[in-house]
Amino acid sequence: MIKVDIKPLSINESWQGRRFKTPKYKHYRQALLYLLPVDGAIGYSKQDRLELSIEWGFSNKQSDIDNCAKGFIDGLQDKYGFNDSQIYKLNLSKEIVKKGSEYIKFNIERLNGKN
Repeated sequence: MIKVDIKPLSINESWQGRRFKTPKYKHYRQALLYLLPVDGAIGYSKQDRLELSIEWGFSNKQSDIDNCAKGFIDGLQDKYGFNDSQIYKLNLSKEIVKKGSEYIKFNIERLNGKN
């Protein structure tokens, strides 16, 4: 799995009302696109069906496992050029870490022989 040392951003921290991205979300996306490795998802075609695994390193036990997924997935598709509609399997897990040690680990794979 690829590890990105950035605190997961909740959906509540990402949007102002229905239409506007928060300044915090805009900063998160910039930082995420900078931190994601170039070779994280090379060679996927628009026909590939993908499986995405994400592990969140949260410092708060009350953090919802799915709350950060949409913003992070949107960043992945911007960086790696796939469409999130190509994700057919999504695995989420969380670990509790000390405050200041938050992270995101992820892995993207093609679903075997399924196009």
